[in-house]
Amino acid sequence: MGELPDPDQLPPVRSRRELPIVQLLPNLVTVGAICAGLTAIRYATSGNFNVAVQLLLLAAVLDGLDGSLARLLKSASALGAELDSLADFLNFGIAPGLLMYFWAFQDMGNLGWIAVVIYALCCVLRLARFNVGTKASDTEKPSRHFEGVPSPAGALLVMLPLFLDRAVPGLPPIPDMVIAAYMLGVGLLMISRLPTWSLKSLTIQRENVRLLYVGFVCFLAALISFPWLTLMVMDLLYLLSLIWAWRQWRLQSRGQV
Repeated sequence: MGELPDPDQLPPVRSRRELPIVQLLPNLVTVGAICAGLTAIRYATSGNFNVAVQLLLLAAVLDGLDGSLARLLKSASALGAELDSLADFLNFGIAPGLLMYFWAFQDMGNLGWIAVVIYALCCVLRLARFNVGTKASDTEKPSRHFEGVPSPAGALLVMLPLFLDRAVPGLPPIPDMVIAAYMLGVGLLMISRLPTWSLKSLTIQRENVRLLYVGFVCFLAALISFPWLTLMVMDLLYLLSLIWAWRQWRLQSRGQV
């Protein structure tokens, strides 16, 4: 029989009531995103739309980080998933809708508020469908496409009228009814079956990685130097990609692709 190990040399056993702090980082990032979204609403109510948009962009960045951190640290949990969904609804459904309401719809009455409510409902339906699809396809190969516009992209799209107003000096005011109709259109795009690109499916040749780095640095420089113009161009390019995706979808449905 082998010699028993010295108890003093055994590694310490962590109590079940103890949890490594590092495993809480993804949830802390999500909480930070929620704080950013709530603070964006506060600034929107006071008419400081510049800061409100900056906080929503920060919330979008944090939203992209929490899932990656959870996978990297192997700390994904049911609590984190539910917290992330609630954060997404706040940051990409409620906060952008209220921002647009305080910017464009306060003089419009009930019709403007109806547009905000419908947009927010479309966002929560989009998130619910995504969550159900994620749970149903855990064992399947990830799809190259999303169904409908993702909620972070929808939040950026719905603020396009504000970006246009800030980026193009002298632009005639956009009628409130046009903004409301556009807002409803973005909501419908989120709950549509239109295939949209998933960044997780995109690949790049190794020899082009440096070009990607340079392009990303240029994008950040443009976003810092010309934020409204850069956000406007991003939205317009994304809308063009949706038109192309719709055309490909129609061709596939007819069996031509």
